[in-house]
Formats: sequence, C-alpha cells, structure tokens
Amino acid sequence: MSKKTLYKLFYADPSAFHAEYDKRFQDEDTIHLDIKIGEHSAFVCQSAEIFRLIISIERTNNKISQICNRLPGIALSQFQQRCLIDEIVLTNNIEGVHSTRKEISEILQDLSKNNKRERFVGLVNKYVLLMKSENLPLQTPEDVRKIYDDIFYEEIKATDPDDLPDGKIFRKNDVGVYSPTDKKIHDGLYPESKIISVMKKSLDFLNDNHCDILLRVAVFHYLFGYIHPFYDGNGRTSRFISSYILSQNLNKLIGYRISFTIKEHINKYYKAFEICNHYNNRGDLTPFAEMFLGIVDISMHQLYQALSERSEKLMHYIDLITQLPNAENESMCRIYDYLIQAALFSNMGISQKELECEMRMTYNTVRSRLKRIPEELLITNKQGNRSFYLLNLKAVDESLK
Repeated sequence: MSKKTLYKLFYADPSAFHAEYDKRFQDEDTIHLDIKIGEHSAFVCQSAEIFRLIISIERTNNKISQICNRLPGIALSQFQQRCLIDEIVLTNNIEGVHSTRKEISEILQDLSKNNKRERFVGLVNKYVLLMKSENLPLQTPEDVRKIYDDIFYEEIKATDPDDLPDGKIFRKNDVGVYSPTDKKIHDGLYPESKIISVMKKSLDFLNDNHCDILLRVAVFHYLFGYIHPFYDGNGRTSRFISSYILSQNLNKLIGYRISFTIKEHINKYYKAFEICNHYNNRGDLTPFAEMFLGIVDISMHQLYQALSERSEKLMHYIDLITQLPNAENESMCRIYDYLIQAALFSNMGISQKELECEMRMTYNTVRSRLKRIPEELLITNKQGNRSFYLLNLKAVDESLK
C-alpha cells in the first residue's frame, strides 16, 4: 500500500482520519463509483503505486510476448496446457474443492466427448476458451449468470442442488462469506434486487473505457466478491472473469497464472477484502486495487522467468542433439527436438498422435524411432490407453558428462 489505509489510520491517528478521508475522496484524480460499500460511497485513488504497477505489468508483458514469438508452436501449446491444468487445480483449491492434475488432464484430453455431467468439465471448457479469440459477453447480470451456468451448474446440481441459484438471476436468500477457518467475514448483498442493481453498476464500471482496464478488472474483482451473487462458486467465477479479461488485454498465458499467485499470497488477498469491507475504510477500494495489481505484476514476472529459463534450456539441449544416440539420422534429430520440448514445457509429455502429426509419419514409423532411443533416456507416462513421451534431461546430462 502506497499510503496507510483509512482502516489503519482510524486506529493509529483518529484526529487525522477525517481530514485524510476528505482529501482522498475529493482529490481530482479519485475515481468515484455509483456503489455503496456499507453506508459509504465507493472510490479508488489513482495512486502512484497503481500507476507503477500498471507500467511494470505492461513492460513485462512485452518481454513475455517476445519470448513467446520465438518459441516453437508445440512448446508454447504444451506450456499453455500445463499452466491451464495448474490454474484449475489451484482455483479449486482456494475454495477447498479438491481436484488433481491427473483428473483435469484427463478431462482436457477428452473434451471432444462433451460429457457435461463430469465434474469440472464446464470449468475446463471455459479456461480453454482463454486461448481462443472468442468474445465472452460481460455487459449484463445475465451474462454473468451465463458464465456461472456454463462453468458450475452441472457440477453443483450433482453435488449440492440446494446451492443452485434460486432467484430471477442470482440467489434470492441471504448468505454469509466465511474464511478458510470458518470465521464469518462478510454478508453478501441482499435482497436479489440489490444484487442485480449493484452488479449492473459494477459491470458498467468494468466496461468504462475512461479508466485503465487493469485498474477496472482489479476493482471489479473486489466488487464481485463484495456482492457475492451466488451461494457457491463465487470465488472461482470471479477469478475466471479476471483471468479472461487479463488474457484479452495481456499475453494470453497470464489467464492461466492468476490463481497460482493468489494462492501464494492468499493471506494478503483475504486481508485486502477484509480491509475494504470494513466500515472504517469508508468505501476506499485503493488497498484492494493495489493488492490485486501487485498479484498480477508478480504473476507476470513469474511467467516471464518460467518462460525465459525454459527457453534458455531449450536452446542448450537442442545444441546437444547431435551427441545423442542415432542422431546422425535427421528424423531422430527431429524426434529428440520434440521430446526435449515436451520435457521442458509439457505437463506429462507429447503423445504418440502428436508426434505422428508433427513429424508427418505413420504410427509404426514413430514407434520405430522411439525404440531407437535408449531406455534410460526416454520417459513414458500413461493416461488411460494413451502414452506420452519426453526426454529424460537428467539422464542426458549424465550420459554426456
């Protein structure tokens, strides 16, 4: 936080509290929202910290795009899938919903079956959308409900139908928001007419181009949590919407990293909600905006670091291909290249079918090439009746010492 929060100032220096509130609220650069947080009008200060974070995010985004433009298409696709799986596991985990990388990976491989009743299919389908250029409407409360239905309706119907929305669009009864330790931290808005009204105003702000999109998504993320329009699935819906908007305005990979960073800074994340919800913070959403943009900034730097390190290793191991067994054959060099990419960028390897497609070879030809790789250098992973392959880079290092 660039300045002491009003929440803290109230207790630290009560005599200065009201003057500081008036100064922040009336500043010509302050953004005012037509929304009440409790009894107070919501506002956000366009602080130096917010501008610093936005500039940092955009600079890192340019560096990430440069690396992505240099990477082979298959490596980038594998890394996208790897990040997608981790993101879904972690966004579930934040809400105490258990899922495994294996479970999400299997759904991802079988999306063509379109089995909507299987757990997490809706969530996986929506996150896959982030890599496409499809537009997701976010103009009305009905649009928010459509996203929720696509992601969670079948899952919640199967596990706890009483938690399905029972109002015109959202929930019709009141609901409390609890911390991971079951401490009540907030009451969602009520009745449904108020939920719909504030959601409309929140979406109007999200779509107001007079303000930077990164700041808008940060504020909307808070407002969604404050409104709490559903009985269940609020956190995951909100994080998906934030991921979608970020992926539309930054490198698309960032949409698969936000839950990872939130999980790393989960206490700070919940604390920012608590501060902005508090009566003594007087509707100032700046602390949450700074926290959320800080998370995006960290996520961007971590993404850049992960891609940079893998890109360097890719060049290193590609240079070693000619020293590997049977590498005098051009097709063996190519298959080593794909197996190195799989080792560095994929979740579990490159499949037989992918190798056939990339190398334009038949099943039998690919199998014969794989058999020419020493057993200790090839890792095989199984998923159902599918086999996935990657090069054992540690074994490569050992063999070339």
